[in-house]
Amino acid sequence: MPVLVFIIVISFSFYIMYKVRYVRSRLPMEKKWVSAKSSIALGLCVGVFGINTLFIQQSTVAYIVAAVFILVGFGSVWAGIKAYRHFLPYARKEAEEYNN
Repeated sequence: MPVLVFIIVISFSFYIMYKVRYVRSRLPMEKKWVSAKSSIALGLCVGVFGINTLFIQQSTVAYIVAAVFILVGFGSVWAGIKAYRHFLPYARKEAEEYNN
């Protein structure tokens, strides 16, 4: 499935971009906020990789591995979204204080 491969590549690219931003950031709440975004991107990459595995290989082992990847990936997306929502107001406040 070319669409799934495209999503995997794009989400992994976003993961790398957010990790670079994480290293460059100096503000602690901004670091946590960017880390949450990178968790979402990596989780999406792993989850879609698991879905792609279902289409490529048709064996019992592949189904088990795909199920684990899907659960771990989308669990990471869910946890990343919760962390993103939690740290966003703090990161905004921190950015306002830093800019003033």
